[in-house]
Amino acid sequence: MEHIRTPKVEQVRLLDRFSNKSTNGTLYLTATHLIFVESGSNNSTSTAQEIWILHHHIASVEKLSLTTTGCPLVIQCRNFRVVHFVVQRERDCHDIYSSLLRLLRPVSYEELYAFSYNPKQSDQQRDEGWQLIDLGAEFERMGVPCDQWQLTNVNRDYKVCETYPRDLYVPITASKPIIVGSSKFRSKGRFPVLTYFYQEKKAAVCRCSQPLSGFSARCLEDESMLQAISKANHNSQFVYVMDTRPKLNALANRAAGKGYENEDNYSNIRFQFVGIENIHVMRTSLQKLLEVIGSRSVSMSDHLVGLESSGWLRHIKAVIDAAIFLSKAVTVEGASVLVHCSDGWDRTSQVCSLGALLMDPYYRTIKGFMVPTARTHTHTHTHTYSVTQIQDLSADNNMSLLFCQLVFILLQMCYFLARVIQVLIEKDWISFGHKFADRCDQLDGDPKEVSPIFTQFLECVWQLTEQFPQAFEFSDWFLLQIHEHVHSCQYGNFLGNNQRQREDLRLRERTHSLWAYLMSEKQMYSNPFYSAAYSESHPVLEPSTLPYHFKFWRNMYHQFDRSMHPRQSVLKTVLTLRENSREAESTLQALQDRLHQLGATPVVTSDPAPPTRDQRSNTLPPRPDSLILGAAINDKEVQRQANERQQQLQEEEEEEEVGQEAVESTDTERTVEGSSGTESRKQSYGELEGTYNSELAKEEPAVVSLEFGVARMTC
Repeated sequence: MEHIRTPKVEQVRLLDRFSNKSTNGTLYLTATHLIFVESGSNNSTSTAQEIWILHHHIASVEKLSLTTTGCPLVIQCRNFRVVHFVVQRERDCHDIYSSLLRLLRPVSYEELYAFSYNPKQSDQQRDEGWQLIDLGAEFERMGVPCDQWQLTNVNRDYKVCETYPRDLYVPITASKPIIVGSSKFRSKGRFPVLTYFYQEKKAAVCRCSQPLSGFSARCLEDESMLQAISKANHNSQFVYVMDTRPKLNALANRAAGKGYENEDNYSNIRFQFVGIENIHVMRTSLQKLLEVIGSRSVSMSDHLVGLESSGWLRHIKAVIDAAIFLSKAVTVEGASVLVHCSDGWDRTSQVCSLGALLMDPYYRTIKGFMVPTARTHTHTHTHTYSVTQIQDLSADNNMSLLFCQLVFILLQMCYFLARVIQVLIEKDWISFGHKFADRCDQLDGDPKEVSPIFTQFLECVWQLTEQFPQAFEFSDWFLLQIHEHVHSCQYGNFLGNNQRQREDLRLRERTHSLWAYLMSEKQMYSNPFYSAAYSESHPVLEPSTLPYHFKFWRNMYHQFDRSMHPRQSVLKTVLTLRENSREAESTLQALQDRLHQLGATPVVTSDPAPPTRDQRSNTLPPRPDSLILGAAINDKEVQRQANERQQQLQEEEEEEEVGQEAVESTDTERTVEGSSGTESRKQSYGELEGTYNSELAKEEPAVVSLEFGVARMTC
């Protein structure tokens, strides 16, 4: 609080950046948030608008020149919110500006919101939230350890590589001297380790950093490590080495004593450059994109040219192309793949995680529910229950002991499936040392280290959900929530640059887990179009990277712009309707149960009889010729339509009378053997009447009407 000079400023205007509208209110500055509260209107029933902005969400604050209406203050946030305030007094504006500059740049981790955030949970609940993710269980799900891959303790104390996790999986033929020697030949000591195992073809996806090869250096231990990876897969005689950098960048690194693998030294590899740009190019690309989409008065041609010149979607395509190459190499050719970039924590994380997402439908779901009484143990995916608990359940519910055991096994399986894409992020990003603290600008550090690498990954996932809406159980709202809290520093999952830093900060003891919060709200993030049958029939996704498949993610970059419609996605609308329908069904069931308790019999109404021709003609209004809803139709046009309708009804009545006379005059000739003429006449008339009534009962075709450019179905 010592950095807050003015905690409250009244008569502040909030400007909409895409319209001329403004809102008056009061600005509050607290230790964690900047809050704008709209001034109360004359209508007491209306709710005042409130905007809460975490200090750490603020990326930049700009104080503009003083104008006749006040002093403008523009705030840009890391979640792409842009707010434009106008403060009447220049001194108040300067105080807020100075306070925000200090509050948005914390010096130490202890100043982040995660260390003061308290969701009113007990220590046990906090521990259970952190135990949701078990990477040992995830590798067991893949079938590792096995006869070709083993868990090594060489990095148990972070002595070999401090940016890797403790538990690493390597080929069973890779000895400790080979591992240590390979780590010394790799940048930052990040030697090749397993990140995904495709059990169907025994192919492995491994990751590492660039070799310290320079122009001619070589390392026998590193060559033996790649040979061991190749021998661990009996279905292929070689290993793909994917360098995710452009070749020009890799050649430049050779001059600094780094570089890439020489195929003459590694006889069992096939080398492939991919061409994803570095963090500096990505940062500049996003800045250009935000400038284009933030322009208020720009023509359509300038807007499209600006999107193209930013290169953002082109970079998204490059990342997806690399993931597709990885997926095809593993699933089609059955070859193992080694992926690296420069240091192995940016582009490598993008490609490895997206490749696994394409190959494994497990990472595309959020199904399952939580078992709060489960006790999770390290490096095991089973959750133990005491025999007494199972026996008590059996006795209390008059169920067999075997049935209760089966129920608990199913609960364990559902709990295991409840972690999904969180596991993918935890494994390929958090555990393997993506530098969230540097890339997301958590502390006051080097601005050149900031880059939207993780934002790109989330957008790549969203692009895939647009191509395969039935293959993903989560919606874009789930991705947006993850992006929101990666930058909010409200939870401890993404703090720091690696696992060793997180252990030193004791995040599990002092902060809360984001995954527990997301799992508690998982119904809000489910995709109503998801089909488990589709995932079973399409276990491996094959996306297209043709240009017209890539879209601008409006919900990400314009989610806070109220003047842009529609602001709500179709998926969220469907989810809301489904939830309302579920609540209505629950209310109906409760009322029926209440009536049953009271001994009342529900009134069952029979289906109404089809309307007669007279009723139909009286209730059905004449349909306008115009497709534009509310278009003016003059009195003469209405009268003409009514006359045509009346004339049509008279012609139908005359035709029916002529048909009746024809039937009566020929009924003796149409008598069927064994029946009288009267019965035949009744039967014929009944069929005619039934056919006529069925035609009348048919629903009128819907009319598409247009209102303010939006199509709407009317009947």
